Amino acid sequence: MNLFPKDKITFDLPDADIEYYPDFVSETEALSLFHKLLDEIPWQQDNITVFGKTHQQPRLTALFGKEGKPYSYSNISMHPHPWNELLTKIKLKVEKTTGHTFTSVLLNLYRDGKDSNGWHADNEKELGQNPIIASVSFGEKRTFQLKHNTIKEAKQSIVLENGSLLLMKGTTQHYWKHQIPKTTKPINQRINLTFRTIL
Repeated sequence: MNLFPKDKITFDLPDADIEYYPDFVSETEALSLFHKLLDEIPWQQDNITVFGKTHQQPRLTALFGKEGKPYSYSNISMHPHPWNELLTKIKLKVEKTTGHTFTSVLLNLYRDGKDSNGWHADNEKELGQNPIIASVSFGEKRTFQLKHNTIKEAKQSIVLENGSLLLMKGTTQHYWKHQIPKTTKPINQRINLTFRTIL
Protein backbone atom coordinates (compact mmCIF):
# COMPACT_ATOMS: atom_id res chain seq x y z
CA MET A 1 0.00 0.00 0.00
CA ASN A 2 1.65 3.20 -1.18
CA LEU A 3 0.65 5.70 1.47
CA PHE A 4 2.78 8.81 1.64
CA PRO A 5 2.27 12.17 3.37
CA LYS A 6 3.45 15.26 1.52
CA ASP A 7 3.20 18.87 2.57
CA LYS A 8 1.29 19.64 5.76
CA ILE A 9 -1.03 22.66 5.85
CA THR A 10 -1.88 24.35 9.15
CA PHE A 11 -4.50 27.01 9.89
CA ASP A 12 -4.18 30.15 12.00
CA LEU A 13 -7.44 29.77 13.91
CA PRO A 14 -8.21 30.76 17.53
CA ASP A 15 -8.61 27.90 20.00
CA ALA A 16 -7.93 25.29 17.30
CA ASP A 17 -5.09 23.00 16.25
CA ILE A 18 -5.79 21.62 12.77
CA GLU A 19 -3.44 20.00 10.25
CA TYR A 20 -4.31 19.05 6.66
CA TYR A 21 -2.38 16.65 4.44
CA PRO A 22 -3.93 16.95 0.94
CA ASP A 23 -1.79 14.14 -0.53
CA PHE A 24 -1.74 11.68 2.36
CA VAL A 25 -2.55 8.89 -0.11
CA SER A 26 -1.81 8.97 -3.85
CA GLU A 27 -4.91 9.56 -5.97
CA THR A 28 -4.65 6.17 -7.67
CA GLU A 29 -4.27 4.29 -4.40
CA ALA A 30 -7.04 6.33 -2.80
CA LEU A 31 -9.51 5.32 -5.52
CA SER A 32 -8.50 1.68 -5.08
CA LEU A 33 -9.07 1.93 -1.32
CA PHE A 34 -12.41 3.65 -1.93
CA HIS A 35 -13.72 0.72 -3.99
CA LYS A 36 -12.43 -1.84 -1.49
CA LEU A 37 -14.09 -0.02 1.40
CA LEU A 38 -17.32 0.36 -0.57
CA ASP A 39 -17.45 -3.39 -1.18
CA GLU A 40 -16.05 -4.78 2.08
CA ILE A 41 -17.58 -2.59 4.81
CA PRO A 42 -20.95 -3.69 6.33
CA TRP A 43 -22.65 -0.31 5.87
CA GLN A 44 -25.76 0.52 7.91
CA GLN A 45 -28.26 3.37 8.07
CA ASP A 46 -29.57 4.28 11.52
CA ASN A 47 -32.51 6.40 12.55
CA ILE A 48 -31.64 9.71 14.16
CA THR A 49 -33.85 11.93 16.33
CA VAL A 50 -33.46 15.71 16.00
CA PHE A 51 -35.80 18.17 17.72
CA GLY A 52 -38.22 15.37 18.53
CA LYS A 53 -38.47 14.10 14.96
CA THR A 54 -37.02 10.76 13.87
CA HIS A 55 -35.70 10.19 10.36
CA GLN A 56 -33.02 8.18 8.62
CA GLN A 57 -29.48 9.43 9.03
CA PRO A 58 -28.42 11.18 5.78
CA ARG A 59 -25.45 8.84 5.17
CA LEU A 60 -24.39 5.25 5.80
CA THR A 61 -22.04 4.37 8.66
CA ALA A 62 -19.96 1.62 10.26
CA LEU A 63 -17.82 1.40 13.41
CA PHE A 64 -14.68 -0.68 13.89
CA GLY A 65 -12.54 -1.17 17.02
CA LYS A 66 -10.78 -4.01 18.81
CA GLU A 67 -11.92 -3.12 22.32
CA GLY A 68 -15.58 -3.82 21.69
CA LYS A 69 -16.55 -0.51 23.28
CA PRO A 70 -19.69 1.16 21.89
CA TYR A 71 -19.75 4.73 20.65
CA SER A 72 -22.82 6.91 21.10
CA TYR A 73 -23.86 10.16 19.42
CA SER A 74 -27.23 11.80 18.65
CA ASN A 75 -29.05 9.05 20.55
CA ILE A 76 -27.39 6.39 18.37
CA SER A 77 -25.29 3.70 20.04
CA MET A 78 -22.97 1.84 17.66
CA HIS A 79 -21.15 -1.41 18.48
CA PRO A 80 -17.83 -1.96 16.72
CA HIS A 81 -16.83 -4.66 14.30
CA PRO A 82 -13.31 -6.08 14.87
CA TRP A 83 -10.47 -4.50 12.90
CA ASN A 84 -9.93 -5.96 9.43
CA GLU A 85 -6.68 -5.99 7.45
CA LEU A 86 -7.59 -3.06 5.20
CA LEU A 87 -8.55 -0.69 8.02
CA THR A 88 -5.58 -1.77 10.12
CA LYS A 89 -3.14 -0.80 7.33
CA ILE A 90 -4.73 2.63 6.98
CA LYS A 91 -4.80 3.06 10.77
CA LEU A 92 -1.08 2.27 11.12
CA LYS A 93 -0.17 4.86 8.46
CA VAL A 94 -2.38 7.48 10.14
CA GLU A 95 -0.70 6.77 13.48
CA LYS A 96 2.79 6.96 11.96
CA THR A 97 2.02 10.28 10.28
CA THR A 98 0.24 11.95 13.21
CA GLY A 99 2.22 10.46 16.11
CA HIS A 100 -1.04 9.48 17.83
CA THR A 101 -2.67 6.10 18.43
CA PHE A 102 -6.35 5.37 17.88
CA THR A 103 -8.67 2.64 19.16
CA SER A 104 -11.60 2.95 16.77
CA VAL A 105 -12.73 4.32 13.43
CA LEU A 106 -16.15 5.61 12.45
CA LEU A 107 -16.76 5.32 8.71
CA ASN A 108 -19.23 7.46 6.76
CA LEU A 109 -20.47 6.83 3.23
CA TYR A 110 -21.89 9.91 1.51
CA ARG A 111 -23.82 8.53 -1.46
CA ASP A 112 -24.46 11.87 -3.19
CA GLY A 113 -24.80 15.58 -2.50
CA LYS A 114 -27.99 15.01 -0.48
CA ASP A 115 -26.05 13.05 2.14
CA SER A 116 -24.53 15.29 4.80
CA ASN A 117 -23.38 15.70 8.39
CA GLY A 118 -24.83 18.71 10.25
CA TRP A 119 -23.10 21.09 12.66
CA HIS A 120 -21.58 19.21 15.59
CA ALA A 121 -18.43 18.72 17.67
CA ASP A 122 -16.78 15.40 18.38
CA ASN A 123 -16.98 15.96 22.12
CA GLU A 124 -18.81 12.88 23.39
CA LYS A 125 -17.76 11.79 26.88
CA GLU A 126 -16.34 8.51 25.53
CA LEU A 127 -13.64 10.55 23.74
CA GLY A 128 -12.29 12.24 26.88
CA GLN A 129 -10.68 15.65 27.29
CA ASN A 130 -9.25 17.30 24.14
CA PRO A 131 -10.01 14.39 21.77
CA ILE A 132 -7.81 13.88 18.71
CA ILE A 133 -9.69 13.12 15.50
CA ALA A 134 -7.93 11.98 12.31
CA SER A 135 -10.17 12.11 9.24
CA VAL A 136 -9.21 10.39 5.96
CA SER A 137 -11.23 10.96 2.77
CA PHE A 138 -11.62 8.74 -0.30
CA GLY A 139 -13.63 9.35 -3.45
CA GLU A 140 -15.51 12.56 -4.23
CA LYS A 141 -14.18 15.75 -2.65
CA ARG A 142 -16.50 17.53 -0.22
CA THR A 143 -16.38 20.87 1.57
CA PHE A 144 -15.65 20.69 5.30
CA GLN A 145 -16.87 23.78 7.17
CA LEU A 146 -15.82 24.97 10.63
CA LYS A 147 -17.23 27.74 12.82
CA HIS A 148 -16.20 29.00 16.27
CA ASN A 149 -18.79 28.71 19.03
CA THR A 150 -18.50 32.33 20.19
CA ILE A 151 -16.38 34.27 17.67
CA LYS A 152 -18.81 34.82 14.77
CA GLU A 153 -16.16 35.89 12.27
CA ALA A 154 -13.99 32.83 12.97
CA LYS A 155 -14.86 30.44 10.15
CA GLN A 156 -12.94 28.11 7.84
CA SER A 157 -13.78 25.97 4.82
CA ILE A 158 -11.52 23.14 3.65
CA VAL A 159 -12.07 21.09 0.51
CA LEU A 160 -11.31 17.51 1.56
CA GLU A 161 -9.66 15.91 -1.45
CA ASN A 162 -9.51 12.25 -2.43
CA GLY A 163 -6.71 10.72 -0.35
CA SER A 164 -6.43 13.58 2.14
CA LEU A 165 -5.94 13.50 5.91
CA LEU A 166 -7.35 16.11 8.32
CA LEU A 167 -6.16 16.11 11.94
CA MET A 168 -8.07 17.99 14.66
CA LYS A 169 -6.55 18.15 18.14
CA GLY A 170 -6.03 20.41 21.17
CA THR A 171 -9.11 22.39 22.18
CA THR A 172 -10.66 22.30 18.70
CA GLN A 173 -13.69 20.23 19.74
CA HIS A 174 -14.38 22.52 22.73
CA TYR A 175 -14.53 25.77 20.76
CA TRP A 176 -15.48 24.76 17.22
CA LYS A 177 -18.23 22.92 15.38
CA HIS A 178 -17.90 21.37 11.93
CA GLN A 179 -20.12 19.99 9.19
CA ILE A 180 -20.28 18.47 5.72
CA PRO A 181 -23.14 20.46 4.12
CA LYS A 182 -25.52 19.24 1.46
CA THR A 183 -24.89 20.31 -2.12
CA THR A 184 -27.19 20.46 -5.15
CA LYS A 185 -24.30 19.66 -7.49
CA PRO A 186 -24.36 16.18 -9.06
CA ILE A 187 -21.46 14.46 -7.31
CA ASN A 188 -20.20 10.93 -6.76
CA GLN A 189 -19.79 8.95 -3.55
CA ARG A 190 -17.33 9.75 -0.78
CA ILE A 191 -16.07 7.57 2.07
CA ASN A 192 -14.68 9.21 5.20
CA LEU A 193 -12.78 7.43 7.99
CA THR A 194 -12.63 9.25 11.32
CA PHE A 195 -10.11 7.66 13.66
CA ARG A 196 -10.57 8.37 17.37
CA THR A 197 -9.78 6.98 20.81
CA ILE A 198 -12.65 5.69 22.93
CA LEU A 199 -11.79 5.62 26.63
